[in-house]
Amino acid sequence: MTSSSSHPEQQAAGAPADRRVVASFEKYVDAQRLVDRMSDGGFPVEHVRIIGDGVRTVERVTGRMTNGRAAFSGAAAGAWFGLLIGLLLSIFTLGPMWIVTMLVALAIGAFWGAVFGFFAHLATRGERDFSSVQSLEAQRYDVCVSAQYAADAASYTQGL
Repeated sequence: MTSSSSHPEQQAAGAPADRRVVASFEKYVDAQRLVDRMSDGGFPVEHVRIIGDGVRTVERVTGRMTNGRAAFSGAAAGAWFGLLIGLLLSIFTLGPMWIVTMLVALAIGAFWGAVFGFFAHLATRGERDFSSVQSLEAQRYDVCVSAQYAADAASYTQGL
């Protein structure tokens, strides 16, 4: 964390303030719920940090990637881009031609997106024949507060 040394959370320039762990959770949503509870109770939440410990990358495989699926994904992305370009170009058209302009741009974007998607997947030569979604997860989420607020924050953890 970096901030100016005049900030009350800083002991010395660049050194983090002394923090106390108020509670630890396995799920981020539980840590978020505690901070929301503290906020609702009037606690000065600007002194609260949620710190993820043991962070790791999790990749969820969503399916097999074939040339056809790569082309379809590229077409979808290209269609959105074509729609954006068509919308920008339609500003300069008169009458009902704006619809034709948008549809032509959408079709061109979908075509070229499909071509690029197909050949981009083909270029991998089977090195990555699956699609996936990556996310970051932590093993534990600590709710920490500045040392001067630790006693007040502890009262919000009762009943957890």
